[in-house]
Amino acid sequence: MNWIKLILIAIGLFVVASLAFSIVGIIYSAVFYLFLLGVVAVGGTVAYKLLIKKSEPAKLEEKTPIGIADLNNADRALEEYKRRYLSE
Repeated sequence: MNWIKLILIAIGLFVVASLAFSIVGIIYSAVFYLFLLGVVAVGGTVAYKLLIKKSEPAKLEEKTPIGIADLNNADRALEEYKRRYLSE
């Protein structure tokens, strides 16, 4: 009976050690991939800083967008239409 207990304890210790090593391996691989992601992010940031022009700021669009420039003339055109067609 004692031999069976010793064998079962040895098997249990082997299973626990295997699980512990697999958990350590998962944690190690997660940390390694986070490190690689950090290296890629730093490389991308450095490349972005090197490739943008420092002399001029980035512009999203022109100073007066097309829609707003058309609206400036819309009031004048509306008054003209009212005068032509509503006065009749």
